[in-house]
Amino acid sequence: MNLPVSLPNRFDLIRLVLAAGVFVYHAVALSAQVPGGPLERAFAQFAEICIQGFFIVSGALVAGSFDRSASLDDFAGKRIRRLYPAYAVIILIPALVSLALSRDAPGVLAYVAANLGFMNFLAPNLPGLFEFNRFTEVNGALWTLKIEVMFYMILPLIFLVLNRLGRLWWLGVIALYVAAVVWTHILPLVVEGKLGLSLARQLPGQLAFFAMGIALWKCEPHLRRRWRALGLSGMILLAGTLSHPLLEPLRAFALTGLIAAIAFAPGPALNAARFGDISYGLYITHFPILQALLAAGLLPMLGLPAFLSLAALLVILSSFALWHLIEKPALRPSSHYRKVATKDHPLEAS
Repeated sequence: MNLPVSLPNRFDLIRLVLAAGVFVYHAVALSAQVPGGPLERAFAQFAEICIQGFFIVSGALVAGSFDRSASLDDFAGKRIRRLYPAYAVIILIPALVSLALSRDAPGVLAYVAANLGFMNFLAPNLPGLFEFNRFTEVNGALWTLKIEVMFYMILPLIFLVLNRLGRLWWLGVIALYVAAVVWTHILPLVVEGKLGLSLARQLPGQLAFFAMGIALWKCEPHLRRRWRALGLSGMILLAGTLSHPLLEPLRAFALTGLIAAIAFAPGPALNAARFGDISYGLYITHFPILQALLAAGLLPMLGLPAFLSLAALLVILSSFALWHLIEKPALRPSSHYRKVATKDHPLEAS
């Protein structure tokens, strides 16, 4: 499944916009401006689309990274360097604050142990933090990282099967897509209540988006020539998935068309990571920063516009600090993520 070297694209910009979309939703939900109302539900759906777009982009970038890796160890090392150092910092900082405030070492240790293992659902809260906020979770955005890591773990098996299929690799992609859609829609009927809905959102339920990301990576040369058709069909199909439940299984197709059109349309590459690739930092820092500002009582003191402006400023500054102090130093000198700060780049994620 080797792919020729690609031309510049806008994937860093897309990831940044998607992360910002999740931030906007959490700002609305955590601040309880319109609790449970139609506006909050609309923002929630928008955030869900952003996360699904993230999975598509991740599928494309990580597929390229795996294809270029010299071995499984090489691939695993690249993924750990990219994901884990910043993630560990985001887990440990609030844990240390909680320990200083509560002196509850067992509670803090339970949080650290669960979250460092990407099992945020086992211990989402820390003693003494955010107990009086609308939501008490320390970082409600981390649930997607467990899905990301699970995808990394099964990607070698996916490649093994797709490589065996040869020119019929697309049958494997379709099979992954269909299996994911069946899981998402059948499981809630088999497992009743919130558990069924929660499990449906995990892997393999999200695999349709990763599968389309793999297809995006594989078919990039062909997609570049059809960016207009992809964009138009993607918009029409996305509107259909939002307006009728029966069309919802086609969401991954719709988003892939839109992402491909934005990424590959002619024009400047718009290198959003020129001064630092902060999309990941923005995603993992925004929730606890919002929670801390709310716990400090700054929303009624400042008013909503000033509160959101302050939150956005702190998230951006924290994301740049995380990139320059933690993420970038942890990467290999040859990594795409380090090179991107100085030049435009191909579709890759070393």
